[in-house]
Amino acid sequence: MSTRLTVPRAEWKPFFDRLSKALLGKWAEIEVASLDLGDQILAEWIPLLGISYDERSDQLDVALDRTTHWIQHPNEVIVDENTSGLTSIAVVDREGTRQVIRLKDPLALPTTGVPA
Repeated sequence: MSTRLTVPRAEWKPFFDRLSKALLGKWAEIEVASLDLGDQILAEWIPLLGISYDERSDQLDVALDRTTHWIQHPNEVIVDENTSGLTSIAVVDREGTRQVIRLKDPLALPTTGVPA
């Protein structure tokens, strides 16, 4: 079962500061959906380094391995959780563009049974 929660604007900075520590080691896919662009995948399963919100610039920074994705002037932050944890973060900016950051754990390699 999935739970969808809206994060109040006043909590964005502390929320993303706490979340970034837990996200290290996750992989992310970023999808952008708008009337002008349609639906586009901007990043496909890249290691995630963290997410932060800068109140002065009103910008959300999504740090990925070898790149950063910026979301200017976010209006709404919605998170989806299931029993195993956070699955996605949807951000709607002031122009109405919806950007969804989907999360997954990296695939663990099976053990070979051979001692190291």
